[in-house]
Amino acid sequence: MGQQQLLLIVLGVIIVGIAVVVGINVFTESSSQANRDAVISDLTNLASLAQQYYRKPDALGGGGNEFTGWTVPASLDTTGNGTYVATTVAAGSVTLTGTGNEKGNNGTSAVQVTMVVGADRITSTTINN
Repeated sequence: MGQQQLLLIVLGVIIVGIAVVVGINVFTESSSQANRDAVISDLTNLASLAQQYYRKPDALGGGGNEFTGWTVPASLDTTGNGTYVATTVAAGSVTLTGTGNEKGNNGTSAVQVTMVVGADRITSTTINN
């Protein structure tokens, strides 16, 4: 082989290597963003269940205009997206925390989202990592 052919092969290998590294970085970033979105979606579903409990009368197994006594259903506390817990349950609000399965922006700890749920709306959503 000539010098020019060897140079083209080496250049081709370098370009393919760079493309693989960029592809891995893009995939990692999009997988953590997808997990973040999925955790927010699951928390929104749990917020809806908490609000249903709030509005349901005591006689029908609800909270009677209080969140006190509500817990995350056992079938939904762990999903393919992460784990969920009601960190604070007060009469007028519930704080839900979801921890995802993917590493977050810092690359070491998992995606974490905290959502505060009121009687008629989601008061705040905080994305930690």
